[in-house]
Amino acid sequence: MVCKVKDIIIAMNQLAPESLAMEWDHVGLQIGSPEDDVKKVFLALDLTEGSLAEAMMCDPDMIITHHPFLFSPIQSIRTDRMPGKIIQQLLASRIAFYAAHTNMDIAKGGLNDWVFTNLNLSNQMLLEQTSSEPLLKLVVYVPDNEVEKVADSLALAGAGYIGKYSHCSFRSRGIGTFKPLEGASPAIGSVDQIEQVSETRLETIVPLKQLTTVIDAMKKAHPYEEVAYDVFQLHQKGETQGIGRIGELPSSMKVEEFIGQLKQVFHLETLRWVEASAPTITKVAVLTGSGASAIEEAAKNGCDALVTGDVKYHDAQLAESLDIHLFDVGHFESEICFTEIVEKHLEKYFNKTGHSVSIVCAMGQGNPIKTI
Repeated sequence: MVCKVKDIIIAMNQLAPESLAMEWDHVGLQIGSPEDDVKKVFLALDLTEGSLAEAMMCDPDMIITHHPFLFSPIQSIRTDRMPGKIIQQLLASRIAFYAAHTNMDIAKGGLNDWVFTNLNLSNQMLLEQTSSEPLLKLVVYVPDNEVEKVADSLALAGAGYIGKYSHCSFRSRGIGTFKPLEGASPAIGSVDQIEQVSETRLETIVPLKQLTTVIDAMKKAHPYEEVAYDVFQLHQKGETQGIGRIGELPSSMKVEEFIGQLKQVFHLETLRWVEASAPTITKVAVLTGSGASAIEEAAKNGCDALVTGDVKYHDAQLAESLDIHLFDVGHFESEICFTEIVEKHLEKYFNKTGHSVSIVCAMGQGNPIKTI
């Protein structure tokens, strides 16, 4: 089955909905058309001249990175300098470019969850809340004998989840009327004759991010040529989203032992550390990338340590004053898991959909900052 850029976008939104991104961020399709065909996708942390050169060797149709390439407004496109040089190459080669940034940090199964899992943490909490998911109510009218089929399709598409319960709905019966006009192909009744049908009003809850998927599934399962349905906005909010995670180690670890674990998980020979007074660590906050802004929040939540990157001098002073261990494992090192996460997701997703897409991960990536 031919895959298009828009199919990749749908797949990426299943992993990390663009709606999760911070307001200041720039995520999504930045270069290319949703209608372009895609046979090969190249994954990297950043789009640079080096990563583009590596990508061109495998002839991709689309590049996906964690960091957006186009972030600040562009005043001119000079093809002899950045960013115009790369823009020209992408357009000339018909390579689409897509970025999944803070939405990948916030999403379940994203970067922070990868670190949380690999540090063997449990009892997960959000470090910083960013939003609450909007909820909608979907109401659809279904012939009585087709209700279970439609209800199951809605649940499988992501509707009807309240807390730890699935398939949540309310049903009430009534009479539906309609008159098929010329050119219609009614499942019930005849053209130019008013029909009365015993129908069930089926109501269920839908997260905003799932609405399109749920409605598509509903229409496919519904027997009618034209489906009567309503969507209502609700005041209550659904699941809370946030950036960063807080968790607990299986048992308290000596600081030196925890440092060894960090080096193993992030493949480090050295790391930067602001020492606190506690000789052991139990409760840990993690925030991939540049997360020093969360030092106070981590301390307020009783964390013994914060694991992040890009720690500055005054950040270190703040951590020291709050008596919390602060570990700088590096911006690159804390986020390079991006390619692994996206590769596994896309392969699993397209195995289900039947799209034929080859996924290639950048191998030449590295932290430009070297320790000597």
